[in-house]
Amino acid sequence: MRIRILESAIVDLKAGKDFYDRQEAGVGDYFQDCLISDIDSLVLYGGMHRKVFGFHRLLSKHLPYAIYYLHEGDVVVVYRILDCRRDPQRIRRSLEDR
Repeated sequence: MRIRILESAIVDLKAGKDFYDRQEAGVGDYFQDCLISDIDSLVLYGGMHRKVFGFHRLLSKHLPYAIYYLHEGDVVVVYRILDCRRDPQRIRRSLEDR
């Protein structure tokens, strides 16, 4: 299985990294490493996660973030990487803008 990460997810990943780097130097790298590891796991487990707002949702193992993706044939397409601490309606709107 292949993974395709859309620009919207890359922007989310960069915003999260920037946020954590502002908290303390180097934490943004930890954030990015954790999320990339979670995304990499989709090669094996893509399509097995519960659907939320029409997308499969993988919850990060280490951080309060969710990876929203669709399983399209032999490709997992990552649409968004969103902070779970946000208002659920804001998350829904973010996903509807695809």
